[in-house]
Amino acid sequence: MKLRRPRRPPEFRLADSAQQIVGGFLLAGPFVVTEEVWTLAGNMHNAQAVGTVAVVFAIGYAALYKADTTREAEEEQEVAGIPIRFISLMLVTFGSVTVLALLFGAPETFLEDDSTEAIAMTTFKAISVGAVFSVVGAATADSIFAK
Repeated sequence: MKLRRPRRPPEFRLADSAQQIVGGFLLAGPFVVTEEVWTLAGNMHNAQAVGTVAVVFAIGYAALYKADTTREAEEEQEVAGIPIRFISLMLVTFGSVTVLALLFGAPETFLEDDSTEAIAMTTFKAISVGAVFSVVGAATADSIFAK
């Protein structure tokens, strides 16, 4: 006999964002301050960074709506046809990595001799790499602690 889990309410709450933030920051931190990530980002092509961003979006959507069978994207509150929970997840994912990178001064630490444009581009690439891990933490926290 298969046990059914109760369906979650489709309302997105502030507590949901708080859970995402905790998970996102938890897994983003170690990658933002790692020299290997910044070296990798410096050697990535722009297309690879865009591809990494696409992977982050795919992981986030899959974790929220495919891996968790009690949640339906079509039943949730939306903005322009996109679930608010997913928008929040992406903001938290990329925001947490960005905040930590800037707060710790990672671009200035690892990219000393580059031009402003090169620093900005490499920082974007490093953020895209860190976001892969941040999205896993944020989506997991959202799914595990949701009521």
